[in-house]
Amino acid sequence: MPGRLPSLTGLRFWAALLVVLYHLARKLGELPLLGPLSWYGRSGVTFFFVLSGFVLAWTYEGSPATARSFARRRFARIWPLHALTTALSLGANAALGLAVPLAAVLWSLPLLHTWAPGTVFGGNPAAWSLGAEAWFYLLFPALLRLLAPRRRSWLPLAAACAALGPVLWAAGALLPADPALRGWLLDYLPLTRTPQFVLGVVTGLAARHGLLPRVRIGAAAAAVAGWHVLLVPWHAAVPDALWWGPYSASQLFPAPLFAALLVAAARRDAAGTAPRLLSGRTAVLLGEWSYAWYLVHEIGIRCWLWTAGRPSGTLALLAVDLLLAAGTLAVAGALHRWVERPCERLLRGAPRHAGTPLPHPLVRVVRQRRRSVAGGQPSSEPSRFT
Repeated sequence: MPGRLPSLTGLRFWAALLVVLYHLARKLGELPLLGPLSWYGRSGVTFFFVLSGFVLAWTYEGSPATARSFARRRFARIWPLHALTTALSLGANAALGLAVPLAAVLWSLPLLHTWAPGTVFGGNPAAWSLGAEAWFYLLFPALLRLLAPRRRSWLPLAAACAALGPVLWAAGALLPADPALRGWLLDYLPLTRTPQFVLGVVTGLAARHGLLPRVRIGAAAAAVAGWHVLLVPWHAAVPDALWWGPYSASQLFPAPLFAALLVAAARRDAAGTAPRLLSGRTAVLLGEWSYAWYLVHEIGIRCWLWTAGRPSGTLALLAVDLLLAAGTLAVAGALHRWVERPCERLLRGAPRHAGTPLPHPLVRVVRQRRRSVAGGQPSSEPSRFT
């Protein structure tokens, strides 16, 4: 289908892998080289927030879908698996003899748990980010109506959202000294994460219409990798408990780097030159599994930790990490096929608007350029990608 973004689906797997490696390093122990690099893999959640805004803007700008149908589709997309994995997490806690915070669970099921520090990790701890996503979905229809006709505001707003991350991090000096409360305010409160989603929305709108400069996917990926390498000496120099440490910075700073990566990948998709590593059949399939993997991997790690303890020795740790990563990924694949997709189709119902969709503006720009090059004539629809 014209306008689809398979590379962005493939990128979802790598972001989920970053989060999985983060939890493995934090809970079971650090592997040489890989452990320090994944110590702040929580930034993968920031990627998902930017990605969410980007894909929704790319998909729904100009769509006849109503706010009600949009809400129904998003509910069908995230809630069934959220409810199931919450039940799995509570069952695991009960089997392991761990506390089951009923109040936090009740806040978690309607996705309101991130609005108070005491309920963030109720139910399934990994699902805290869904509370922020639910907030974003509530904002999106009005945000799109406000922004879509105002193209001149897109780039300034994107720049403001990109700069707001470091500003919020610096504001940590004025926040309460308690690391837990400061962490909730900077890392988990949906309002703090909203600029990342808005950055994705405005970047998606601008990319969809070819209004952004050309970004090479290799350079964007290198910038993301370089950011994570930079966190290693920062962590060695400044403890996480201090506001100027890298703990909150690891997820507040990289949003513009992720946005650049999405722009580069979307352009390659539109041009039909997406790298197979991101857009191939296996890459897309793993990306489709990523949501379920994100929700179940911590449950597997928790069960292993409470039954077998932390492995001793590098080889034992490597073996356990591989076992847990592969095992939970296999479970995620089964959940995606037998729970996530059937429930989504059932709750979405039959589409109200049939027919072949029109190509996205960026796809039309790329096609026009190809025709112009083939015919030896200058393009009548210039693109600011070049």
